[in-house]
Amino acid sequence: MELSWGEVAAILGSSCAVPERLARGYSIDSRTIEAGELFFAIRGPRFDGHEFVGDALARGAAGAVVEREFYARSPEESRSRFIAVDDTTRALQQLAWAVRRKWGGRLIAITGSVGKSTTKEMIAAILAERYSVRKSEGNLNNHYGLPLTLLRLEPVHEVAVAELAMSAPGEIALLARIAEPQVGVVTNVAPVHLQFFDSVEGIARAKRELLENLPEDSTAVLNFDDKRVRGFADGFNGRVLTYGFDSGADLKVVGVHAEGDQGSRFEVRGAALDAEFRLPLPGRHNIQNALAALATASLFGISPAAMQAALRRLRPLPQRGEILTLRGGILLISDCYNSNPLAMETMLGTLAAWPGVRRRIVVAGEMLELGPTSPELHRQVGRQCAQRHIDWLLAVQGDARYFLEGALEAGFVEQRCQFFATPEEAGEACRMLLEPGDVVLVKGSRAVHLEKVTELLKSWGAGASAAQDAESSS
Repeated sequence: MELSWGEVAAILGSSCAVPERLARGYSIDSRTIEAGELFFAIRGPRFDGHEFVGDALARGAAGAVVEREFYARSPEESRSRFIAVDDTTRALQQLAWAVRRKWGGRLIAITGSVGKSTTKEMIAAILAERYSVRKSEGNLNNHYGLPLTLLRLEPVHEVAVAELAMSAPGEIALLARIAEPQVGVVTNVAPVHLQFFDSVEGIARAKRELLENLPEDSTAVLNFDDKRVRGFADGFNGRVLTYGFDSGADLKVVGVHAEGDQGSRFEVRGAALDAEFRLPLPGRHNIQNALAALATASLFGISPAAMQAALRRLRPLPQRGEILTLRGGILLISDCYNSNPLAMETMLGTLAAWPGVRRRIVVAGEMLELGPTSPELHRQVGRQCAQRHIDWLLAVQGDARYFLEGALEAGFVEQRCQFFATPEEAGEACRMLLEPGDVVLVKGSRAVHLEKVTELLKSWGAGASAAQDAESSS
């Protein structure tokens, strides 16, 4: 939304030398800033944006929002390009809130421990069948990212879909106050970020902050299958719409037909919707994400036919359930964007149910931010690997060694589970194992860099296929 510098300064309780100048966009990253944008010099725990103000201006920024102390010690000739504030992070959030109010459209906020991004993409895709939609891009979901999403709203947009993430109490409440959503979607509550919380109940309280900051005439879309999320309806004054596999949900699945790498077909029944859908993403968890999206879309008058068309066109996000075919019909499931106990459980279930598989191989990276519960939570996942009849388990880095302890306790064959300190070592070991008809799941947190395993296997598969083609044509 294009604002004049004078408007921006007034919103921020400041002043500027050239009030008629236009801000054609907003950025906190001097490396990607575009001409005419306004740079916010954010002071973070590991960086200070004021150190990059000169770079931002050299790259074409129209000016910068800076702290008053920086402004005061800057040369006089530079100050005409600055708007001075007490706190640049609060200024970014304040401007985003003002732009969101100026825009005035309907906004959907999504939170949860697992599935936020996929659900966001599904909701946006379905709503785009009828509306002009602005959605959170990438991981713009925290106290910096959400404001940047809101600042990209334009008058043409009719609906916004925003993802809300947190790692501490109070963060969801802050984001909800900035975004002022009319619809709040909660996917689930799981043991993530336990490094920052004393219990899963503490995480649930933090997620419930979304509902506590919805207006009375709003709607909460809740996962009925998750007991904690289902309980969020208690004391909520707005409308509640639930979804799930459980028969008590307002919108429920009554039949699922798994089709391997082709995804699933499933039927949905409820007062708001009665139809069959095809989803080209594998796994029960993706059906649950789709249910959340369908429930939300039903609030916006989207026809079943439009919903069906949107779901059929969906593709997985990068490193979030991508399915790649290697030589010999080997399937590689790349799901290494993030990991936690619930995400591991759902992907192991997906792998266990995969039809026509010769062997199931798991490359599992360490799950991070689990605090003192980390060893036992890793053991639990290891036990599930044994119970799900996984054929090989390759654990990567740090506490992932406890995957092996749990697997062995549950009867896993010792010769078929190994620990590796690096993803490169794990990738090479996995490559040596692979045989036609295998399915490989690569699952881990981003900081473990299991995308290196995926890239190694992709290169090997492509190279082997090229060699085979050359040999057959000679």
